Amino acid sequence: MLQRVDIPDTSIEDYRTTIGDAEVERLRALAEPLQGARIVHINATQYGGGVSELLRSTIAIERGLGVDVEWRVISGAPRFFEVTKGVHNALQGGDYQLTAEDRETFLLQNAFNARHLEDDYDAIVIHDPQPAAIRNLHGRGNARWVWRCHIDTSQPNEEVLDFLLPYIAPYDALVFTMDAFVPPALKAHDVHLIPPAIDPLSPKNFDLPPQQSRRIMRWVGTDPDKPLITQVSRFDPWKDPLGVVRIYRLAREVIPDLQLALLGSMALDDPEGWGLLKQIQEETSDDPHAIVATNLTGIGNIEVNAFQRHSHVVVQKSIREGFGLIVSETLWKGTPVVAGNTGGIPMQMPDGSGGFLVDARDEETFASRVIDLLTNHEEAQALAARGRETTRERFLITRLVADELQLVSDVLSGTVTGKKTAAR
Repeated sequence: MLQRVDIPDTSIEDYRTTIGDAEVERLRALAEPLQGARIVHINATQYGGGVSELLRSTIAIERGLGVDVEWRVISGAPRFFEVTKGVHNALQGGDYQLTAEDRETFLLQNAFNARHLEDDYDAIVIHDPQPAAIRNLHGRGNARWVWRCHIDTSQPNEEVLDFLLPYIAPYDALVFTMDAFVPPALKAHDVHLIPPAIDPLSPKNFDLPPQQSRRIMRWVGTDPDKPLITQVSRFDPWKDPLGVVRIYRLAREVIPDLQLALLGSMALDDPEGWGLLKQIQEETSDDPHAIVATNLTGIGNIEVNAFQRHSHVVVQKSIREGFGLIVSETLWKGTPVVAGNTGGIPMQMPDGSGGFLVDARDEETFASRVIDLLTNHEEAQALAARGRETTRERFLITRLVADELQLVSDVLSGTVTGKKTAAR
């Protein structure tokens, strides 16, 4: 059997004061047709990234609505995850030579996981490229299969995409974050567009008293009375944490007491992150105003929550980005953001709500926007307030649950007939 992740149920009643009575009743109605169906989500890791956070919250709520949903995680040796990280980077446009040995590694591990998918399910949702071949190697059986892509595939490495297409095309439905991410070869398939969302009641996002946030920040090593910029992300070249260090140094020329926090989470399916973490630590080792911390040094959801609330500016210097949950998380807390104008980030910050969008490679402009927010408090607060309302309207987890319940109902009923935009 694939490893099961145990998720306690969450009552939809917990969200009533946040989303209102009408939305609660709509979710109950969407869940009703799925009573009695068995659904499983399969991905590569239970911690360390946005996908695992989404699954933990959506599955808990869906189970609380009476839907029989499970979460299972594939197994893989380090070499497999090295290959899948290369595939991930290639799908986002990176250079990667997929050798015959790499292909064999990918398929053998997918075949192993396919053999261990033993239970009977009505709907099986596979997340991202790591387990994408399971559907073909397992056989469809009586289930309906959905492939959910969370990454920016707008400019993929064509060789790697061509390798994956025969394994993706047979799915009954495909889910992408936005239309620009749908490869032309898949445009004619049954495609749904469903952006991610944040859980306002999770430990990363629930309300924290200011005094508690300040105490946490002191414990991690920053001075809450001095200006602070923070990036929270995997240590991934696409997030460009070394570029964030350069931005911080440019901004310190204008704001000498500025501090930097780079907070990240190390994940099982991301072996590349360890080497980049070491580079960042070496780059910042002689700077007492810069801290680099991870889940291995005590940074969990509560610490991230505190830093997103109490930072003066949060940055997301993404070169490519599937969505970037960090943006909506930060805006929900009323903190302004400067972010790369790429992937799913602009949909979270329409018309300048929340802060500034910048070409992430233009570091002088990026730094100047950070300085603008640090030195213009009223403007920063006004932008942040607008960003919070955008998040409330479009990017809360209950909207994502509604979209997913509708998708699975459509797939099981056989009514999927073409591209649909699920999010409002």
